[in-house]
Amino acid sequence: MKIKYLVCLFFVTGVLSTSAQTRKTKVATVTTVVPVEIANTIPRPKLVVGIVVDQMRWDYLYRFYDRYQLNGIKRLLNEGFSCDNTLIDYIPTFTAPGHSSIYTGSVPALTGIAGNDFIIQATGKSVYCTEDTSVRTVGADSKAGQMSPRNLLTTTVTDELKLATNFRSKVIGVALKDRGGILPAGHTADAAYWFDDKSGNWITSTYYMNELPQWVKDFNAQKLAETYLKLDWNPLFPVDTYVQTLPDNSKYEGKFSGTSAPTLPVKTSALYKGSLGMIRSTPFGNTITLDMAVAAINGEQLGQHDQTDFLAVSFSSTDYIGHQFGPNSVEIEDTYLKLDQNFASLFTFLDAKLGKGNYTVFLTADHGAAHNTAFLKDRGIPAGTWDDGAVRDSLNKILLQKYHVEKLVLSMANYQVNFNYTDLQYAKLDIDAVKKDCIDYLEKSPGVAYAVDLKKAQSANIPEELRLRIINGYNTARSGEIQVILFPGWFTGHGSGDSGPTGTTHGTWNPYDTHIPLVFMGWGIPHGHLNRETHMTDIAPTIAALLHIQAPNGNIGKVIPEALK
Repeated sequence: MKIKYLVCLFFVTGVLSTSAQTRKTKVATVTTVVPVEIANTIPRPKLVVGIVVDQMRWDYLYRFYDRYQLNGIKRLLNEGFSCDNTLIDYIPTFTAPGHSSIYTGSVPALTGIAGNDFIIQATGKSVYCTEDTSVRTVGADSKAGQMSPRNLLTTTVTDELKLATNFRSKVIGVALKDRGGILPAGHTADAAYWFDDKSGNWITSTYYMNELPQWVKDFNAQKLAETYLKLDWNPLFPVDTYVQTLPDNSKYEGKFSGTSAPTLPVKTSALYKGSLGMIRSTPFGNTITLDMAVAAINGEQLGQHDQTDFLAVSFSSTDYIGHQFGPNSVEIEDTYLKLDQNFASLFTFLDAKLGKGNYTVFLTADHGAAHNTAFLKDRGIPAGTWDDGAVRDSLNKILLQKYHVEKLVLSMANYQVNFNYTDLQYAKLDIDAVKKDCIDYLEKSPGVAYAVDLKKAQSANIPEELRLRIINGYNTARSGEIQVILFPGWFTGHGSGDSGPTGTTHGTWNPYDTHIPLVFMGWGIPHGHLNRETHMTDIAPTIAALLHIQAPNGNIGKVIPEALK
């Protein structure tokens, strides 16, 4: 039922003359009936599908565009709204902080997800972002399910949807990586599912449930990981037609164990024996993720309830393949062309299941990736690898000579110096003096542009953009004491010989790591694109505005009004 008429009262003031010297005011009331259409329910899509492509550089939207299908990435760009200058707000740029920031609208300083792994500074204990030994695996015998979102300190937009609907909305997370499924789904999710290498099953933890739903059991019974790997990784097109990347078998690529060269096709049927986890490093990993996402929509009847549902799906294989082969490989080009096919299949399925225009999709990435450093150097572009392990050992040697205490530096993880506070305090050392010694050494090290005392980052003599990203990434309880900023083209690595390292990585402040795709499509989204600067933290509040719900409780992002009708 809709209200069809609105009664408006207008108060009009008039002036009447009674004499040359006296004026009196009279008020007249006019009633006007204006026909309107007011819905008696909050307008929302049936389903929101959040897509994160792990390690997707922004330029991949266009680099392989000519060979994308009409119904995949091209459809997103031609029907949806693209924010073409979306940047990550913090460093370091890794998977767990990225997935957290997308869905919380916040940064590691507040979410507590300071890296994929981080060190609890008070104890020196290294913690994996979603580890939780208080829960058990559901769906397999391994310990891979001892995970939950408890280390995340803020709500997500998916949590806020549950709160806004009194928990009547359904929220499901799906990803090969546990962190890619768990962190986006939030604290109140109905479930998050991830892949178990040992069994080949999709699993969860007792944080969510004590037994897998029947639809997940049925899905696992298909043994799809084995089925796909038996097909071998064959290129979608003849290898010599992949013109956007280097010729196959370049020295910058890493090969699979048991093969003689990093080339396509890959005989996965002969290689995977005993390790179904190999599927992660092939395009089949994205395909099985799509299969699981579709099964979740059907099994949980997502989008078919009175309230909006939310599916958070992360495609992880792009990250594994990117790390192994690098962004200029035939393998990465083939992977994105096949991922494009996956997207086309997903959108076609959603059109048939829910009706075109009844669901909202957004596509983004948790971080990008650098070009291989040897590839850059061979083309005259400054680049290099920074051996963080060797740097840690050198720092410990210097500190031992001066302070007579061994291994004062625990780790250089996340491009940060993490100290052994127990030994520092026991030896009654001046932490500021120790930090200064480390900073003096680091600033003279090859590849290091800046070494910043994280507690004094606000006053550091560095570019403002870097200062802000350092501050946003610094969680006092879970980050180190010194942030290392490398020169452009540099990243952590352990190159061998003249060829340097193979593949690539990420984690730095540079555009190749921090410039990510962001495209919205579907219900409530106009067609268009935007070149003004937007941020990863703007995604969650924009989705919250679309759904007319509160932004997550740690949100610092802003709504992108141009992306909403």
